[in-house]
Amino acid sequence: MNIPGVERLQDSLRQPYAPLLPWLGFLVGLFVVWYGIQTFVLGAAQEERQRAEAEWIKARQQLARHKEARQAKEDLQRVWKALPLLRDFAPLALGVTEEAKRDQVTLPALSYRTEKTAVPDATKAVLQGTVTGRYEDLRRFLYNLESADELLFIEDLNLIRSGNVQDQNLTFNIRISTFLRGQQLETTTP
Repeated sequence: MNIPGVERLQDSLRQPYAPLLPWLGFLVGLFVVWYGIQTFVLGAAQEERQRAEAEWIKARQQLARHKEARQAKEDLQRVWKALPLLRDFAPLALGVTEEAKRDQVTLPALSYRTEKTAVPDATKAVLQGTVTGRYEDLRRFLYNLESADELLFIEDLNLIRSGNVQDQNLTFNIRISTFLRGQQLETTTP
């Protein structure tokens, strides 16, 4: 009894390449196993690794944002504590006048006012007037204002021309500002 498929197989086994057929079958089987492992096992593991890496990167970015936010909060609290209280505004203006006297600068009329700000419980304080003195004294006065413990900002400084060029005294219009904190946040800020 001759079966056509078996005869063809027997003919193939009689050919000179017949000893290579089992190796070829082994290689095909090995390729199928490799492809299955690569597709189903390693592919799923690689997807899981990529997902885990993306979550790790996201967590690191979130941690960095939290650290920056905490640092910004601490910096803001330090600045807030450095601001004088609203009740200390009059003594602050008096302190500027006394500093002018110590530096031998004339500050005849210093007007002051407060302005509202967009920040809750914070007020902008503005001191304004003319200041007269020698260049060296004025320079020392300005330096002492800028290096004071309170946060004072010289917003505007304009030289007023005097009629006498030989006069050693200079006169400036000066505008100094600072920010004042109210009473409420003093108790809530640690």
